[in-house]
Amino acid sequence: MSDDGLKKIISHAKEYGFVFPSSEIYDGLSAAYDYGQLGSELKNNIKQYWWTAMVRMNENIVGIDAAIFMHPTTWKASGHVDAFNDPLIDNKDSKKRYRADVLIEEHIAKIEAKIQKDVTKAAKRFEDAFDEAQFRDTNPQVLRRQGEIDDINARFKAAMDADDLAAVKTLIEDLGITCPVSGSGNWTDVRQFNLMFKTELGAVSGDSGVVYLRPETAQGIFVNYLNVQKSGRMKLPFGIAQIGKAFRNEIIARQFIFRMREFEQMEMQFFIKPGTQEEWYNHWKEARIKWHKALGLGEENYRFHDHVKLAHYADAACDIEFNFPMGFKELEGIHSRTDFDLKQHEEFSNKKLRYFDPETQESYVPYVLETSIGLDRMFLAVLSSALREETLEDGSERTVMAIPFALAPVKAAVLPLIKKDGLPEKAREVLAQLQLHHNVQYDEKDAIGRRYRRQDAIGTPLCITVDHDTLNDHAVTVRNRDTMQQERIAIADLNAYVDGLVSMASLFQA
Repeated sequence: MSDDGLKKIISHAKEYGFVFPSSEIYDGLSAAYDYGQLGSELKNNIKQYWWTAMVRMNENIVGIDAAIFMHPTTWKASGHVDAFNDPLIDNKDSKKRYRADVLIEEHIAKIEAKIQKDVTKAAKRFEDAFDEAQFRDTNPQVLRRQGEIDDINARFKAAMDADDLAAVKTLIEDLGITCPVSGSGNWTDVRQFNLMFKTELGAVSGDSGVVYLRPETAQGIFVNYLNVQKSGRMKLPFGIAQIGKAFRNEIIARQFIFRMREFEQMEMQFFIKPGTQEEWYNHWKEARIKWHKALGLGEENYRFHDHVKLAHYADAACDIEFNFPMGFKELEGIHSRTDFDLKQHEEFSNKKLRYFDPETQESYVPYVLETSIGLDRMFLAVLSSALREETLEDGSERTVMAIPFALAPVKAAVLPLIKKDGLPEKAREVLAQLQLHHNVQYDEKDAIGRRYRRQDAIGTPLCITVDHDTLNDHAVTVRNRDTMQQERIAIADLNAYVDGLVSMASLFQA
């Protein structure tokens, strides 16, 4: 899927009530979106899937909900006031502004696409005898291109480590990167831009009243570490999870809900004994990729990407990348943060944030392993992998959202075959029976085939038809969205049947 694919997703999302442009009647607000009636349901289901996996399925992980506003010293301690910046560069001809690191990443992605093209061609030529790993390790063309990528990454890392923005500009010029709008390489110098939103607390304006909208949810966890540890009598290792809004003044906010100024994060900070971080880093890498793959969005759509430039406090970091319509992009980050955060808050607050280990009789600042996923990006990953157009055996076409059953906004639609003969009344009895357990729709308008198509387009897994036979045999016809096969199910067994196919538990049975 390409940018055209992204346009289809945006159009479909709006038409069917998943995502709307914010303030659209006032011509919208850049990089802000509202989740519609189906979008909010899907979003809540993704949250529930994450929360179940992270909190309910782990005895040593608990959840909190910290305030968005925090004491401003929090952000001084975390480093955000001084160092939460993006390197920006302007094209003098188009007057467009870009993130320098993104321009370089996109250049690398083009080289990777050429490598993939070589691999695909070779696989087609050699068929079953093809060994992709060997081909990548020995083919001169692939090795040359991989060498280019390694050289670019090394130069970029060296420049950023040295805070040498002039070297970043030189790299962009050396690579011949041009503005997508003007086509020219007439660039300004690279500058750093702080991403935090400032506001004022209370009635008094001025520096004394300045607070920030949080740019991440993690700090709310760190400042509550001791509260949770003591009140919950938690022993290391243990985790604190949170789902919440974060805000970043992104200059280059684009690609629909992939990069927004107001977004939601699902984060878990796992507190561990120093020296065990490598073991836990590998554990959470494996656990998180398993969580993603259980959804069945296609294993080939995921890959790990190790960070070229580590944050100064980290000793390991990687991203789980997903193959979005615009290529592989970060979906979730897994970071070994050492003891940086708690030590910083100890220093700036003058409060001890240590853990007393009853077994070793030691007192120390725990290390932290972080998993952080963008909820909006997860939403886009589900949408982009689900939307498809199919040609059926009879030559007709249908648009279907193949959303994983457990995440689908509407789990089932109850459809009386016709609007008379007592069928609507019976259908509403069936509806009431299911509503206590799942989000269910009732639809009696138009021919049954057209109603099926409407439900396919919003991703409803099951269509339940009440017909004349239902009045006699007390059974209904259940149509499966993906297979389009139909099965006769007794109304008495319907709750269990539906639950077995669409419940969240089905994602944890692998």
